[in-house]
Amino acid sequence: MIPDFTQTDGVAIAVFMASWLIYHYLIENRGMGKTSLNSRMNAYRRGWMMEMLHRDNRMVDVQVMAALHQGSAFFASTSLIAVGGSLSLVRSGADLSAILATLPFGAPPSPAIWEAKVIGLATIFIYAFFKFAWAYRLFNYAAILLGSTPPADRVTPEAEKQAQRTADMTVVAGRHFNRGQRAFFFALAYLGWFLGPWPFIFATVAALIVIARRQFASDALHAILDGKIDE
Repeated sequence: MIPDFTQTDGVAIAVFMASWLIYHYLIENRGMGKTSLNSRMNAYRRGWMMEMLHRDNRMVDVQVMAALHQGSAFFASTSLIAVGGSLSLVRSGADLSAILATLPFGAPPSPAIWEAKVIGLATIFIYAFFKFAWAYRLFNYAAILLGSTPPADRVTPEAEKQAQRTADMTVVAGRHFNRGQRAFFFALAYLGWFLGPWPFIFATVAALIVIARRQFASDALHAILDGKIDE
């Protein structure tokens, strides 16, 4: 047992893990997940590839794929920087603990629990890195599939299957990219633990509400459902 690790800390971690799993279920469950923003955008991914199949000039499609590559690469490199920054906090534990102790709800943790918190934060960013790096790789595969799609003057059932394969690959890549972003959102909530277990619980619940609302009740979702957006 880690010194100074209280029962409230255990409850806060349980709330954090449960919130992450609940959001994962809401987004990726085949039933409820179909109404999410991510799921509805997947339909547009498939529509994009069907349109690509009938285009003679596919430079626009290549540019869109390149933008998706760049986004994944950016977040993957950002994750590595975040991992390094998190681990550097281990050596600054004494100074930062003294600063945090002066804040509301702040209490100076023991070196052991401070290191446990920092390692937990670094672990989240490591998870995010693997997700973004794999998404980058999958977008690379999708680009190869796009390049091997027959031209518009040879649209056959096999060509349509190839376009569907490309669409499915972008859907899978997008799913892993979204999981990486999910880790970033919950990493922000995790920072509340450095102030104490109660701020940790509050930050976790707040993060869950915010990101769930963006998936199921946001202006972005309203826009693709042909709703009018108030300006």
